Amino acid sequence: MITGNAMVLLVTDCNPQSALFMDYIRQQLECQVASASPDEDYTPGQADRTIVLLDTDHVDEGTMQRWDADASQDASAELAAINISDEEEAASLLVSTHLQGVFYRQDSLSLISKGIAKLLEGDMWMSRPLMTRLLDFYRRQQLNAYRPVCGLTQREVEIIGLLGTGASNTEIADQLFVSEHTVKSHLYNIFRKIKVHNRIQAMNWARQNLAMPVSRTPRIARRAQMS
Repeated sequence: MITGNAMVLLVTDCNPQSALFMDYIRQQLECQVASASPDEDYTPGQADRTIVLLDTDHVDEGTMQRWDADASQDASAELAAINISDEEEAASLLVSTHLQGVFYRQDSLSLISKGIAKLLEGDMWMSRPLMTRLLDFYRRQQLNAYRPVCGLTQREVEIIGLLGTGASNTEIADQLFVSEHTVKSHLYNIFRKIKVHNRIQAMNWARQNLAMPVSRTPRIARRAQMS
């Protein structure tokens, strides 16, 4: 049982199966459980802590990033994903979104319930191998922050990292306090140096060759619960 004012918000296509899942979580944790369509916008509620549970069977990566950006404005909200197929998919999602919890398709209802309870208590929830990969990712990111890669300058590494978060040229310029023209010039030089022709190719190159920076520092310092 969860004490206090807590909520689980399941983002999915509503159907009988999702309704049964919500009833199970509500009974096990005795907390508020609600649902939202992936097309909706996140709206902060009155709960002291909200777990936004994204169903990857119905939420694509772009929609997940939108929910991530919206939920990051709410200090009481944490993001988790359910029905992830395997560790490779989970690792990919962790690069682009700030997941605090990861639940695989084969996880039992009781394990999912236990994991959500830990998230509501402020812990993380993911497997040991995935946590190891996450820590290694940020170690490599820290190393890459202090050395040039493939001839890229530190500023160019910053820009390609921001590019990987989905930021527009204007947003990158605002964050780095430079002009949009300067960002375009840097992108031209980046594309030339790494031999790509567009933003998508540059993002794919960065995922393969860099530990790309993300827009918000992950809270990996706090205790992580291992599933």
